[in-house]
Amino acid sequence: RDFWIVGKVFENQTVHPNVSLDVNPTSRQMVQNLVPTGMFGKLMQVGARFHQSGCMGCIGMGQAPASGTISLRTMPRNFPGRSGTLDDQVYLCSPETAAASALTGEITDPRTLEQSHQMKYQRFSYPEKEIVNTQMLIAPPENNREISLQKGENIKSLPETKALEDAFEVPVLLKMEDNISTDEILRAGAEVLPFRSNLPKISEWAFYVIDKEFHARAKTAQQEHGGHIVVAGENYAQGSSREHAALAPRYLGQKAVIAKSYARIGWQNLVNFGIAPLEFVNNDDYETIDQGDVIKIENLLKCIKENSRITAVNKTKNKEIALRQSMSKRQREVLLAGGVINYFRQSG
Repeated sequence: RDFWIVGKVFENQTVHPNVSLDVNPTSRQMVQNLVPTGMFGKLMQVGARFHQSGCMGCIGMGQAPASGTISLRTMPRNFPGRSGTLDDQVYLCSPETAAASALTGEITDPRTLEQSHQMKYQRFSYPEKEIVNTQMLIAPPENNREISLQKGENIKSLPETKALEDAFEVPVLLKMEDNISTDEILRAGAEVLPFRSNLPKISEWAFYVIDKEFHARAKTAQQEHGGHIVVAGENYAQGSSREHAALAPRYLGQKAVIAKSYARIGWQNLVNFGIAPLEFVNNDDYETIDQGDVIKIENLLKCIKENSRITAVNKTKNKEIALRQSMSKRQREVLLAGGVINYFRQSG
């Protein structure tokens, strides 16, 4: 329906010469279903640029906006630099608004097209039957242990991870504010995407948006202290559900995050990859921790198993900090195993 409505706006029109209209189909199946409506050809005819299904426009793969310009997007993310351009100005909008603006060359309320272009609003009728292409589905083999994976130089196997440690004494490598996004934890964009299957390389972009020296400092903390933790405010790890925002910090030795609260998916990914998502019992304690402080936590395994309070000691300031966690029984078991891969390996 979203693609169709854009096609209807341009049924007897042309894209404004000062605008680039880019279309990112959500799947090959979406394109196949769009063809019978006639709108696929219509959009091609009026000057729309079609891209392969994937992250593409959302992270600037093939259509990063020009520097200092405004880009209207129907995607769900517009964190600074997300589009692949550091000084981007990405505004989120509906397909109708995007189409109307691509038609006029300026941000346009689609409801004004009725007067300016004598255009009635069209309502989409879903087809009676959706095209589902099963020709390309390949059934898995009965014994996949006999399959040999071929990996190029840029594809690295995930390293083995250990079970959760009972105690550690590590530095706070970053102290962050509220609403830290996964784009800030692990940068998006065309420069980073080629390394999604290369954890050692993509980890170089961990927290790069916040601190360009984080990777080097994390490697030093790993060697000297065995790892690190980070501290954040409310709604930590909001945004895209990318697992690399937990994978990369874990690879660099992150033991835990201490935050006031978490975004749900980011919080789950921390558990999945063996990073303890801890919360302040008293949010005022956030103010007592500074970047560079050394935090000591003991008896962590017992506290996680029993779902009891955790006491952290700020060794730098000689102050105790009460912590809690909000995990389910299964999530606690996953964390204790060191992540979901270890958990399934042990239970299988």
